[in-house]
Amino acid sequence: MTDTTPARLLKLLSLLQTPREWPGGELAERLDVTPRTIRRDIDRLRELGYPVEASRGSAGGYRLVAGAALPPLVLDDEEAVAIAVGLRAGAGHAIEGVDEASVRALAKLEQVLPARLRHRVSSLQNATVPLARGDGSTIDPRTLTTLASAATGQERLRFAYRSGDGTETRRQVEPYRLVSTGRRWYLVAYDLLREDWRTFRVDRVSEPFATGARFTPRPLPGESGGADGGGAEDAARYFARSMAGRQPELRLDVWFAAPAEFVVARLPPTLGVPEPEPGPDGENPGGENPGGENPGGENPGGENSGNGCRLRSSCTDSLEWVALRLALVDCEFTVQGPPELVEHLERLGARLTRAAGASRSSA
Repeated sequence: MTDTTPARLLKLLSLLQTPREWPGGELAERLDVTPRTIRRDIDRLRELGYPVEASRGSAGGYRLVAGAALPPLVLDDEEAVAIAVGLRAGAGHAIEGVDEASVRALAKLEQVLPARLRHRVSSLQNATVPLARGDGSTIDPRTLTTLASAATGQERLRFAYRSGDGTETRRQVEPYRLVSTGRRWYLVAYDLLREDWRTFRVDRVSEPFATGARFTPRPLPGESGGADGGGAEDAARYFARSMAGRQPELRLDVWFAAPAEFVVARLPPTLGVPEPEPGPDGENPGGENPGGENPGGENPGGENSGNGCRLRSSCTDSLEWVALRLALVDCEFTVQGPPELVEHLERLGARLTRAAGASRSSA
């Protein structure tokens, strides 16, 4: 027997992670050991927290099942590459629902990837052209993993930063947490040169470098939690306060000529959740067909606007983005407020009408 016990256990675990039942004799043959050794190794895996079930009889064998906790997994080359590519694709575009935990997972995986697999992941990433988001906030996943690793390891960072007006600066910070809004990633950190807390848009960060200098996390202003326990919630609250003070709040009041479930499926949750509400006098202000002609050929609002819904919420997003998201719901809607959103939609509608008219006249 050439394999040491730890190496043999890893091989056995890799086989058991294939979703099938393994007869003891087949496992012994695969690993070139006796059935008795297989039984001892199974007991060792159970002691380590891996739930291995055994069934008796001639057709019986061993199977790895779901347990109360997630044990470490053993991945082959193809599985590791597939997971890394998937995490990179999701993290790089701040897809809604992919939060800091996803980036931490990617950082852990890339830390232990062999050089040959890291090259394969990078090659696949470089050869893939993603569909650009409307706000253009694409991010190099390596930037995210560097920031996440530094925040987790409490390690100071240096990076170049481009502000909204295009000014380039060099920053040295103590990273606290990454925050995802669904559209963008932000880094909450203490800026050592400015001696104050800052939030940085990650798509404006370049050349991040972990200095190796460790730090003890400072408490966020107005929060009692530190890096241990409550840190993520504290960072989210601080970020919300920071953004609220930076951009005026929009109080939305919008009526949609479509059922609430139709609108919810097309409206970002950051804008709020509409509640069912019929239109004025049971009629649809936008016309007889509340949903317009849609690709499915169905009228989402039904025969009248009794199936409408109303959104009353607050947000700190830009007027341009809110107007675009409302238009993308793909049904008739009426904006009651705020007045600045109504005015922006009027200007946008006039511009689009002129564009359509110019296209028809030149045809």
